[in-house]
Amino acid sequence: MDIFEAIVLGVIQGLTEFLPVSSSGHLELAKAILGDTSVPEESLTFTVVLHFATALSTLVIFRKEVFEIFKGLFQFKWNDELKFSLKIILSMIPAVFVGLLFEKQLEAFFGGKILLVGAMLIVTAILLLLADKAKNTNKEVSFLNAVIIGISQAIAMLPGISRSGATISTSVLLGIDRTRAARFSFLMVVPLIFGKIGKDVLSGDLNFQSSEMMPISIGFIAAFVSGLLACQWMIALVKKSKLTYFSIYCAIVGLIAIGYSLLS
Repeated sequence: MDIFEAIVLGVIQGLTEFLPVSSSGHLELAKAILGDTSVPEESLTFTVVLHFATALSTLVIFRKEVFEIFKGLFQFKWNDELKFSLKIILSMIPAVFVGLLFEKQLEAFFGGKILLVGAMLIVTAILLLLADKAKNTNKEVSFLNAVIIGISQAIAMLPGISRSGATISTSVLLGIDRTRAARFSFLMVVPLIFGKIGKDVLSGDLNFQSSEMMPISIGFIAAFVSGLLACQWMIALVKKSKLTYFSIYCAIVGLIAIGYSLLS
């Protein structure tokens, strides 16, 4: 992978992590277009590093909220911050369960499975369309909601299903306020990404060759910067109920991907 490809993939990750169009699906499509020949394990490793960059951009955007959460936790009381943290933990359980038990199977999906990506983008399009037609409410995330949203996040581990799209759509369909839905969606993935990075470092799965460090670093920076912009943009779009446009986009890209896969 050269520097140009790393920048392209980094920008794609940064934009699509927060926009509901599937970052992993777009990375796989971009790799196919750019002629990437990485084996599934190497392809997934680069994807994980780019996700780490967008996790950091999430912490920057929500730094005040994160600070308040930690501040509230150290009060050692049954307060809103503790409740929110427990909901985040509950939402992580389905993805952790799937990730630990089916890690090898998931890795196989990140090896240029363009037909799968196209089909899952169609699923994302349907979810976004349904969410955009849902009525606006002022509900907060309950403990049961957190588990259901967590299940949608686990399903979104498949390339082509947008994590933010699936979790925000699920939240809105459950009647949760759109702003709260976006906030919970973006924050709930951060511990998972840091956990994944930590696990891979301890297990030795992230042993990069010296020749890989430059493109990976450039991709990381590109994903971080573009992620800062996309996160703020997405919050504004969710408030204004603009998900239908992304639904149309996902449907078009999904159909193109399916056609490309069948004809190639």
